[in-house]
Amino acid sequence: MGGDGVERFGTLVVGGGQAGLAVGYHLAQAGRSFAILDANGRVGDAWRTRWDSLRLFTPARYDALPGMRFPASPGHMPTKDEVADYFDAYAERLELPVRTGVRVDGVELDGDGYVVTAGEQRFEVEDVVIATGAHGSPRIPAFANELDRSIVQLHSAEYRNPSQLREGGVLVVGAGNSGADISLELARTRPTWLSGRDPGHIPVHIDTFFARNVIVRLIRFVGTHVLTMRTPLGRKVAKTLEHRGNPVVRVKPKELLAAGVIRVPKTVGVDAGRPVLQDGPVLDIANVIWCTGYRQDLSWVRRPIFGEDGLPLHERGVATDEPGLYFVGLPFQYAATSDVIPGVSRDARYVVTRLLERARKRGRAETLAA
Repeated sequence: MGGDGVERFGTLVVGGGQAGLAVGYHLAQAGRSFAILDANGRVGDAWRTRWDSLRLFTPARYDALPGMRFPASPGHMPTKDEVADYFDAYAERLELPVRTGVRVDGVELDGDGYVVTAGEQRFEVEDVVIATGAHGSPRIPAFANELDRSIVQLHSAEYRNPSQLREGGVLVVGAGNSGADISLELARTRPTWLSGRDPGHIPVHIDTFFARNVIVRLIRFVGTHVLTMRTPLGRKVAKTLEHRGNPVVRVKPKELLAAGVIRVPKTVGVDAGRPVLQDGPVLDIANVIWCTGYRQDLSWVRRPIFGEDGLPLHERGVATDEPGLYFVGLPFQYAATSDVIPGVSRDARYVVTRLLERARKRGRAETLAA
C-alpha cells in the first residue's frame, strides 16, 4: 500500500467464484502481482447460499479447478456445499490473495491503467479481470409488486427449502433447471404449479453409472469443443440460448407429472393480487418462487464497453477497444461451458495469456521510453 492509502497491483480480479479462482491460479503461476476481491464473507458463499438440495450436473472428475483435484470419487455428483468447501480449500492451499467482504462499486480509466473502488478502498492497477459470473442480481418481473402481501415470494437465489413457505399451493415461475428441480422438491409436500415455456430436456438420466461415465463425457466434449464461437453450430446455439435458455438436465417431464406438478403457461400479470397465466386463468396460491434467472449488473464498470443489448462487447473475454479490461465466466463467452466449472479454466488461461502479452508489451515500451 502506498503512503496515500491507495493499493497498487498489476491485476485486480473482481469476483472470487470459480472464474476468479481459475484466473488467480494462472496469474499466480505467471508470478503476476494481483488480488482477488469478492463481496461474500467467505470463499464459496455464492454456492453455500443456494437451495439445500442442489447438486451439480457433472461428476467430480470434471469439477476441479486447475492445480487441485476435487476431493471426491470421480463419479460422485457433488452437493453445493461440497463445491463451496472445495473452493475455500482451493484458495487456501494455493495461497491465492482473496479478499472477502469487499464489494467493488467502480471501475474507471486512469491514464493507461484503471482505478477500482470499493467503498472507501481504492486500487490502482494496470488491468482488471471481471469474473463475477453469470449469477448477478435476481431478475423478477415488475408485476410481482402487485401480488397480495400475504403471498410469500422468493427468488430461487433466496429459496433454501420448503420450510420457508406458507401452507398451501406454490407457483414456480420459470421452467428451466432451477424451476424443475425446485418444483419436484416442493410437490412432495404441497400442490405445485410450474409456469413457463418448456426449454426441452436431456433425454438420459445423468445420475446413472452409464450417463456419468459416457453421456456426460460426450456432452462435456460437445459443449467445450464443438459448441464454440468458432463454429457455425456453436454460434447458432449461442443465439438460441439467449431466448430459450438451457435444456433441463436432471429432471424429466414424466417425473414432474408423476410427482403431481401441474404444468401451466407463462405467468403474465396480476389480477386482484393473484398471478395470471397467459391463457387467462388466475391462480389462488399461497407462495411464488421466481426461477426467472438473473440480470448481470455491470453498471459499476464506467467504460463504454456495452452493446445495445447491455452486454459487454468482447472477443473471448478480451474487451473490445478497451485495453486492459477482461472477462471470465460470461455465458457462452467462448463455448457452451464457459459459465460453468468445467469450462472456466480454459477461458481463464486464454484471458491471462492475452493479459500477460499486453503487460510484456507495456514493459518493453516503458523500457524504450526510459
